[in-house]
Amino acid sequence: MEIILLERVENLGQMGQVVKVRPGYARNYLLPKKKALRATKANLAYFENQRAQLEAINLKKREEAQQVAAKIDGVTIVVIRQAGEGGQLYGSVSARDIAEGLTQAGFTVDRTQVQIEHPIKSLGLFDVRVRLHPEVSATVKVNVARSPEEAELQAQRGGMVTREETEAVEEVEAPAEGESTEA
Repeated sequence: MEIILLERVENLGQMGQVVKVRPGYARNYLLPKKKALRATKANLAYFENQRAQLEAINLKKREEAQQVAAKIDGVTIVVIRQAGEGGQLYGSVSARDIAEGLTQAGFTVDRTQVQIEHPIKSLGLFDVRVRLHPEVSATVKVNVARSPEEAELQAQRGGMVTREETEAVEEVEAPAEGESTEA
């Protein structure tokens, strides 16, 4: 099926290009999301008449996305999860979890905008791409830990921390049993 792209679609083409895609992809995703039109003579004429207006709207959305990307780029989100001794999570961190963390940090991000390359199934620091616009994306650091203290330690060290290392730091910070905490 041939379609006209109304916006840039990653791995497919730029705005205004006529591309050939599978019918299901067009029917189930591109057409309902208003990312494309069927490539008919009437739609080609309509697109050419509306091209300047569509490009202006796209430019405005891209500028807004670039402003948000400047603020969101480099933000660190802490996700607390249960994990085994080896650092393997008992589940995984999903795009929804990251989107909720960004929302709590004050950014409006939908889970469909979060692009996770590989499932996050272990403790540590991970870089995740957030696609704010077809042409603009930002990188967010996700800190997956068992506790807030462990997350802070991971952020300082720049990687996964074992449970023994976390307990050793907690013992150093906590006063000994015989010592008084009053001054």
